[in-house]
Amino acid sequence: MTLKDQVTAALKKVYDPEMPVNIYELGLIYGLNVNAEGQVDVRMTLTAPNCPVAGTLPGEVEAAVRGVPGVTAVKLELTFDPPWSKDRMSEAAKLALGLEDIIPIARLRR
Repeated sequence: MTLKDQVTAALKKVYDPEMPVNIYELGLIYGLNVNAEGQVDVRMTLTAPNCPVAGTLPGEVEAAVRGVPGVTAVKLELTFDPPWSKDRMSEAAKLALGLEDIIPIARLRR
């Protein structure tokens, strides 16, 4: 397993406390770069700028990444551009949350 895979696995253990889905499947991670020296850059967002966990969730994400063996530094960027939408969620996350339109009609017609 690569260091990037390990970091991704760590991110999948961080949950938005208001939703029973991890932040990776929710689509809150906009970018993840891991270099050969173990430096990790994470670009993330929140479901809304006024999210109740805006003050704590980025710190939880940074701590989860720092806890991965081999990570030497973490740079976390919080952005709201582009704004998050449910379209960024994985199909698994949509299914877990009971959202509609998880299977496009075009796929059902085959």
